[in-house]
This record gives sequence, structure tokens and C-alpha cells, in this order.
Amino acid sequence: MSPRQLTYMDAIRLALGDSLAADPRVFIYGQDIAGAFGGAFKATKGLAERFPGRVLNSPIAEDAMAAVAIGAALEGARPIIEFQFADFSSVAFNQIVNHAATYFWRTGRSVPAVFRLPGGGTPGGGPFHSQMPEAWLTHHPGLVVVAPSTVADAYFMLRDAVACPDPVVYIEHKGLYNHLKAEFDPPTTEHLGLGAAAVRRSGRDCTLISYSAMVHTCLEAADKLARDHHLDVEVIDLRCLRPLDTRTILESIARTSRVVMVTESWPFGGIAAEVLAVIATEAFQYLDAPPRRMCAEDTPIPYHPELYHAHHPDADRIVQTVLETVDF
Repeated sequence: MSPRQLTYMDAIRLALGDSLAADPRVFIYGQDIAGAFGGAFKATKGLAERFPGRVLNSPIAEDAMAAVAIGAALEGARPIIEFQFADFSSVAFNQIVNHAATYFWRTGRSVPAVFRLPGGGTPGGGPFHSQMPEAWLTHHPGLVVVAPSTVADAYFMLRDAVACPDPVVYIEHKGLYNHLKAEFDPPTTEHLGLGAAAVRRSGRDCTLISYSAMVHTCLEAADKLARDHHLDVEVIDLRCLRPLDTRTILESIARTSRVVMVTESWPFGGIAAEVLAVIATEAFQYLDAPPRRMCAEDTPIPYHPELYHAHHPDADRIVQTVLETVDF
């Protein structure tokens, strides 16, 4: 089969269908995901008809949804839970971090459940439908937390999450759903494992580190830096936030000696803080400038599109931060 043009959402839907087809233990559970509606973002559209009884509507009760997943996983199933918005995973926080994450360490029995969280901002989403909750979840040992940024990773990381014996939080970015497209044919495409970071652009003057949709903003900034300032910037896509691929990060710092970490999450206690702490501790001898981070403004996410864009990092601000880092 020749590669075909797929969106990020197409890749998620394809991964869900292929997972259901490959393993009779897999089922999907979430709000309004069965029938013609196919979920808030249509990720499961058509799957209930193809797999009767295995794509199931849940009550509007995220805590109960997560509990069902944990119980089903302990009984041998491979549940995939769809939260309508990542923000509402906080309602299921107790189940995910106090039960799913710890069960193996308490009993020796694994909980192979996947929690799909549609995260990230879009203009007009506001403070309840635009958050990236990875910092809440990566803090807890026992969870694997991934954030795919490409069409291929949206597919493969979801397939690998379903096969993983540990509970996996799969944070898919709403802003990429229908805007990111690529030629993709799963059987002919190689992919990295769940725990590996990817070098999306090689460089020697500075390292940009990010994940999810911000990887594309970093690549845009890197192109501007090359075109307008003749700087060769490396871009690292973390892909997996827990466990963290520190080797790829440190090897990049050894090449470039400068780093800017970019996220659309808040700065305090976030992934950026953790990554820069690792760099400051384990790669201090390679640094020629202080490690920098660029995050969203430390306020609730605004509704108004202009305020939203001011709240989130963009390519121009990343360019300016890299220039300041290189000129240090």
C-alpha cells in the first residue's frame, strides 16, 4: 500500500481501529463516543459499528470511567478511556495516580489501561478546555506519559500504549487534530519506542526542546533563525515525558552548549523546570550560557483570541530567546 495523506486525528482513529482489530481484549469507553456522534472530536466515528459492544458510552463521571478501566485491566482487558478534555482528567486524579499508578508496586499486578487526554490550547477554549496536565501526571511514579507531535507518532504511540503493561496517559493535542497532515503508511514506517526522544532537526548553535504541538512552533523558529540570523538550531521532541529520555537531551547539549526549553504549559513546577534541572545537574560542564525556558504566562488561560496568543509562546518570541541565549 502506498502512503496516504492522513491528519493527526485520522492517525488516532486508525490506531484505535487497528488496536480493536488486533486484540479482542481492547475496548474503548468514554462520553458520547459510540454511535453516529463518535465523540467530541470524532476520534471514534464509525468504530462502534465495526466493533459492536466494544466502543461504549460512559456516564459523565470521569472518576467512575477511570475506575472501570482499572477494574477491567485487572481482569485481563485492555481498556482505552477517552476523556472529552484533558482538563477533566483532574476529576479522575485519585483513580489514575493513587490506584492505576501504584497497583503494580502494591500487588505485583499490572494495570494496562490507556487514558486518552485531548489537551492543549485553541483560541476561545478558555481555562477549562485548553490545559496541558502533564505536570500533574508525570510527578507520579508508575505512569507512562506521552505527548505525540506527529502523525506517525499519534498512530504508533497509541498502538504501543495499548500494548504496554503499565498504565499510559496519552496526551493528544487538539490543535493538531485536523491541521497537521502527512503522508503515512504504518507498515512501511519505522518508529521509535515509547521512551525515546527524537531529534527533529540537527544543529550546532543551540538546542530547542519541546513536545506536542510546540515542537512545530520550535521548528518554525529554527527555520527563521537559520534564514534571518544564520544560526543552526537543533530541535528535540521529547515525545515521552515519563520516562524521560535524558540521554538524547544530554547528547544534544554536548553538541550545542546552549538550550531553550519551550512548552505551552505554565512555568512553575512543569516539564521545562524538570528538564532544565537535569541539564544543570548533569551537563553543567557543557553549558556556555544559562539554560532558558519559555512557557505560557503564569495565569489562567484567557478566552479572547488575542489574549490567548499573547499567553502562549510563538515563533518570534522563541527566536528572541534563542538570540539572547546565543549572545550571552
